Amino acid sequence: MPMPRKEQVSKHTNGHYHCVSRAVRRAFLCGVDKQSGCNYEHRRQWILDRLELLAGQFSVEVCAYAIMSNHYHLVLHVDYEQSLTWNAEEVVKRWCTLFPPQALKESDGKQFDDEVVSAYFARLAADEEKVVLWRERLADLSWFMRCLNEPVARQANKEDKCTGRFWEGRFKSQALLDDAALISCMA
Repeated sequence: MPMPRKEQVSKHTNGHYHCVSRAVRRAFLCGVDKQSGCNYEHRRQWILDRLELLAGQFSVEVCAYAIMSNHYHLVLHVDYEQSLTWNAEEVVKRWCTLFPPQALKESDGKQFDDEVVSAYFARLAADEEKVVLWRERLADLSWFMRCLNEPVARQANKEDKCTGRFWEGRFKSQALLDDAALISCMA
């Protein structure tokens, strides 16, 4: 019987996980649709670029991936202890790379200099509750997958000129509890 994700994935322990996300409505994630003749191969690069960005900000390592025509597989290693080594400024910088604050977004062509940005980040770093919350999220498998799937879905829906769900549902995950499971999954 399937177990709830919160029982499979402990936020405060390191571990490897096999994650899968599948597209809905026979949508193509990548590859060539033989019926319409449309080539969606460029979407593979969307996922690779996003994985690279996320792996640099989260304390989650991408160990392996396979991107198929309508789904992808990831083997991820969540390293909660790594996130504990980051100071408050590092947590704020990583979070704001993924979710730029509205206060610093360009408005009317106005650019903020480094001093203003540093002062703003210092104010955010002084808010201990936010730093704790963001640190938890930066070491969380569900947040990693959310930050991967949501932008890809938005881009694909925009390109397909449609609205609604692009992914079948939440991602599926399986804990890989020993080396044999990890090697088998990666093979």
